[in-house]
Amino acid sequence: MKQDLSFFKAYDIRGTVPEQLNTDVAYDIGRAYAAYLKPKKVIVGHDIRLSSEQLSLALSQGLMDSGVDVIHIGECGTEEVYFSVFDLKVDGGICVTASHNPSNYNGMKFVAKDSKPIGTGTGLEEIKSLLISRSFVEGPEAGKLINMDRTCEYTSHILKYVDRSLLKPLSLVVNPGNGGAGKVVDSLSNHLPFSFVKLQFEADGNFPNGVPNPLLLKNRESTSKAVLQSNADFGIAWDGDFDRCFFFDEKGVFIEGYYIVCLLAQATLDKKPNAKIVYDPRLYWATQSIVENRGGTAIACQSGHAFIKQKMRDLDADYGGEMSAHHYFKDFSYCDNGTIPWLLVAEIVCKSGKTLSTLVADFKKNFPCSGEINLTVKNSDLVMQAIKNEYAPNSIDIDELDGLGISFKTWRFNVRQSNTEPLLRVNVETLGNESLLETKTQEILFFIKRLES
Repeated sequence: MKQDLSFFKAYDIRGTVPEQLNTDVAYDIGRAYAAYLKPKKVIVGHDIRLSSEQLSLALSQGLMDSGVDVIHIGECGTEEVYFSVFDLKVDGGICVTASHNPSNYNGMKFVAKDSKPIGTGTGLEEIKSLLISRSFVEGPEAGKLINMDRTCEYTSHILKYVDRSLLKPLSLVVNPGNGGAGKVVDSLSNHLPFSFVKLQFEADGNFPNGVPNPLLLKNRESTSKAVLQSNADFGIAWDGDFDRCFFFDEKGVFIEGYYIVCLLAQATLDKKPNAKIVYDPRLYWATQSIVENRGGTAIACQSGHAFIKQKMRDLDADYGGEMSAHHYFKDFSYCDNGTIPWLLVAEIVCKSGKTLSTLVADFKKNFPCSGEINLTVKNSDLVMQAIKNEYAPNSIDIDELDGLGISFKTWRFNVRQSNTEPLLRVNVETLGNESLLETKTQEILFFIKRLES
């Protein structure tokens, strides 16, 4: 029977356990990764899912049987694999994780030396081909397994991103959603003047409170309520492998990732006035305005971690931000990280003496946005062309860097197709006009739904 390899996605591997991913497949993936990269030493870690440890050990055995030494860092977040790869200067790394997918899923994220991503166009197809052909390599001798706890080293590195002399006592609600972020919060807590209100804090691969994905509206309520009940300064929630973090202000209001990009871009420019800032083109008027007004360089880039990281490397950019809550840092080998952002936001709150709602108020007022709206469609190509035909003639700018972006004098929108699902993702923003935002958002949604009817 032909093996189902549909778990190979654009940027990583994600599939059901055990139907698609199991220990036999994980072992073979280790062999294929070794055959492609020909590494001498590789970092392996895993998230808190029930199947993750077993899969990571099978993966490690596949690497070792190919002559590769494995440094196994145990339960961790993807960012900790990235860190260990560039900090220990090894040849690559793999994190066994399915991020925010349902509990019966698992997956893997791959990087090469210096934590450069391996995805479509950068080696993932080759790994898949080697897996199919079973063109594995034999090392002169089996590799060694080295178990290593990197928590102290990671904590020390992360603390370098903030000036601790500026930090003041804050009360923070922290909600890992029973994912893995709690361990890092605990490791940092002894070095910070903050008190933490812990919510869904224990790592539990059964996900008793649902899959950790704060983008789902139903998952936000618990964090929002806890912020209000505890009178906290702000709240933080993470996805499962905590490479993304999400913010709630002191009123319990969820803050769109777009405005956190603006805040971190502004903070980067405060520290380095000529900084280069990379942003994704779904929503960008606010980011562009902030960067240009402060003398920085704003650079658009296609959405997706592989594209952002490559663009940042090419231009030696200082910070990159996506409205989907991925934040990238030059000093973190241009990788995304879900811990550095909340530390930086805390530093900004302490330094400014302002509440988080006040810090983002001007962004929200001057550049209101719809947030990302997902629509299921039957024929996304047909819909995209119809939208272009309808809106392009009267526009002042058309941008097809990532999906279709069309701008007018006082408003703009972006519509892009999902890489993995029959979805269109719609984002709308205006220049300080909430009423226009509502009107145009509904207009575009109605136009798309009419085409589908």
